[in-house]
Amino acid sequence: MSDLRLGDVIDDHCVKCRRLTNHSVVSMLNGQVAKVRCRSCYHDHDYLHEQAPPSKKDLKKAELFNAVLGNVDPAAVADPVDPDLAEETDETETETETVPEPEPEPVAPAPKKRGRAKKA
Repeated sequence: MSDLRLGDVIDDHCVKCRRLTNHSVVSMLNGQVAKVRCRSCYHDHDYLHEQAPPSKKDLKKAELFNAVLGNVDPAAVADPVDPDLAEETDETETETETVPEPEPEPVAPAPKKRGRAKKA
């Protein structure tokens, strides 16, 4: 890669064409390629080292995933329920009788109005 000069042709991912195409080296910085120009659409962009940038959808998914992980309390996940307390709750549940609640009757939706309203 150190043998590259301005104007040389290299492969890179074009952000406008959205595919891997031939590019011409437009600028170099410290012996490294900095900017390239697509030879198909003539769009100038930073050299991406032949890798497609992540899609906006993937970035959004990663951001939401990290937000959810940030909201999880590590202390709650690390401390399991005390087994002594779990046994006590099981005993109290068996002593009391549970009466099933009656299901509420389904309510019919209101009839829809048809036609146009009359003007007075």
